[in-house]
Amino acid sequence: MVQSGAGFMAAGTRRGGFKVAVVGATGAVGREMLKTLAEREFPVGEVVALASGRSAGAELSFGEDRVLTVRNLDTYDFQGTDLALFSPGAAVSAVHAPRAAAAGCLVIDNTSQFRMEPDVPLVVPEVNPGALTRHRKRRIIANPNCSTIQLVVALKPLHDLFRARRVVVATYQSVSGAGKEGMDELYTHTKAGFVNDSLAPEIFTKEIAFNVIPQIDKFLDDGATKEEWKMAVETRKILDPDIAVFATCVRVPVFIGHAEAISVEFERPVDVARAREALRRAPGITLLDHREDGGYVTPLEAQGEDAVYVSRLRRDPTVANGLGFWCVADNLRKGAALNAVQIAEVLVAEGLIREAAPA
Repeated sequence: MVQSGAGFMAAGTRRGGFKVAVVGATGAVGREMLKTLAEREFPVGEVVALASGRSAGAELSFGEDRVLTVRNLDTYDFQGTDLALFSPGAAVSAVHAPRAAAAGCLVIDNTSQFRMEPDVPLVVPEVNPGALTRHRKRRIIANPNCSTIQLVVALKPLHDLFRARRVVVATYQSVSGAGKEGMDELYTHTKAGFVNDSLAPEIFTKEIAFNVIPQIDKFLDDGATKEEWKMAVETRKILDPDIAVFATCVRVPVFIGHAEAISVEFERPVDVARAREALRRAPGITLLDHREDGGYVTPLEAQGEDAVYVSRLRRDPTVANGLGFWCVADNLRKGAALNAVQIAEVLVAEGLIREAAPA
C-alpha cells in the first residue's frame, strides 16, 4: 500500500491532477515539503506556496524549472484546492486548517495542534495506513512528532513479532527541530565560540554550541517535558494503547537528523536473528548494523535520506525479553515532509481524495 521509493504515480491518475497548497512554505519543513513533492513526482497540476503576509511576494523553487510566488495565507481562498500540507506552527494551523477543510480541502497537518484529537487520524504510512479512512469527519489528518515517527517505524516490525510492553528511549535531537531560528543560533554561537565571544541564548534555554540540553518544549507537572509526553501518547495512539513509553528528549548541537537510543521490553521471548530479519524486510527501514568501528549510521549520514536507519541491535540482558538498538532519521524529511507526502500518496492510491479537474 505504501509507496516508499521516489517517483510515485497512482494508477489512473494523470500527471498534474491535483491542486496542492503548502502552508508555511518558507520554513525549513515547508521548503522540504516542496522539494519532496517534486522529487517523488506527486501528481500535481498546481502548487500554491502560502505563508504569512510578511513573506508574501517571496519566490521559492519547485522542481527543476518552476518558481512559486508566495501568497498570503490570511487572504487565500482554499475553495478548489484539493490538498494542503500544513507546517506553519500550531496556533496558525488551529485557525486555518479548519478553514481549509470547510472549503473542501483535505488537510495534512504537521503541527501538534490536532494530533491527540480522537476524530483526527495520526498516521505513519508504514505503521497504521488504515487509520486514514477516519479522516472524513474533519478532513484533517495529523502528522506525528518527528521523534515519534522514527520510533514507531522502527518498533512496528518488532512489535508485530514480540509485542512491546515498555519502551525507554533517549533522544538526541538536532536544532532544526526548533526551526530555522534554532539552526541560526547554533551557527552563530559556534562561530562565536571559536573567537572566545559569548552570546546569550535566545531560542534555547542554555547555550547549544558545544553542549547538550536535556529539555525540549515546556515542563509539565510530573517533571516530563511536553516533547517527552508527545512521544508517549503519540506512540500509543499510532501503534498500541498498551505500550508504556518513558522518554528523555535532549537537544544536541547537530543541524539536521535525530538519533534515538531505544530499549524495549517485550511480552514474548526475543530472538535477535528474527528481529534482524524483520527489520531488514520492513518498509521504510534500512538496517545497517556491523559490529565493528563505524558500523552504524549517524545523523550526518542520514541527512537528505528517506529511510529510518537502525543500528547497534542487541539483546538487553537487564530485563526479560529485552532488546536495544540505535535509530537515526532526517527529522525534516522522514520526520516531517516525507511522512506528509507519503500520507498523500496513500490517499491517492486508495481513492480517498478526489482527482482535480485538468489544469
